[in-house]
Amino acid sequence: MAVYNNPIVLQRADPWVLKVDGEYYFTGSDPEYNCIAIRHASNINDLQKAPETVVWRKHESGPASIYIWAPELHRINGAWYIYFAGAATDFEASGLPTHRMFVLENTDDDPTTDNWVEKGQIVTPIDSFALDATTEVIDGVQYLVWAQKDPAIEGNSNLYIAKMANPWTLGSEPVMLTKPEYDWECIDFLVNEGPAFLFHENKIYITYSASGTGVPYAVGLLTAERGSDLLDKASWTKSPVPVFKTCAENGQYGPGHNSFTKSEDDSE
Repeated sequence: MAVYNNPIVLQRADPWVLKVDGEYYFTGSDPEYNCIAIRHASNINDLQKAPETVVWRKHESGPASIYIWAPELHRINGAWYIYFAGAATDFEASGLPTHRMFVLENTDDDPTTDNWVEKGQIVTPIDSFALDATTEVIDGVQYLVWAQKDPAIEGNSNLYIAKMANPWTLGSEPVMLTKPEYDWECIDFLVNEGPAFLFHENKIYITYSASGTGVPYAVGLLTAERGSDLLDKASWTKSPVPVFKTCAENGQYGPGHNSFTKSEDDSE
């Protein structure tokens, strides 16, 4: 079993690792929240020292001009896409951020080129705080899962799923998969966010993060059978307990907003 640096990259929240053709690509929230950068390496432990290329910077004003959060790099139909959240104004009086979700596209073979094109905001039926978009093509269908505030539901954000008409446009009505309801999801803030897909045999998993982003931050789990209707909430089972949470004995705190990748030999 390989031994990996923990953390694999320092000072980067919301870490995202994508393995493509044996190469690892990393992005995450920059400490200044003002740009999106990519680094890549042939093995996971080299990501920390790998050079970082800034591929996009925030706007000077208007949408996506402050608080650039949680970029994710995806490879879809031969093109690269970055999904991220950005705000146009500071936090609301309620304390809620004002983020919306945006998409960048690059059709080059190398995602670190400067050929990134803004495809605009992902428009959802409710115009409200939205973030943490992740995507996956499953059996030929592209799905988007994200976190969003519904003004009719108490709390900061719930998780939604929809089909995509193209990588930057929803192609179906969103379906709410989960909202904060268990005690461990409602510490400091009522939050479900940071979804990530994981596949094993005939199971489709979505991990997500809950509670405030300090020590209480924990990871929950949704499970569906491959071949089931992923847009039917009844297809998903929600774990009543977190699958990762703070463990002071191991010195691990607030294990939220994760991603998954495979080891260099694909065995783990």
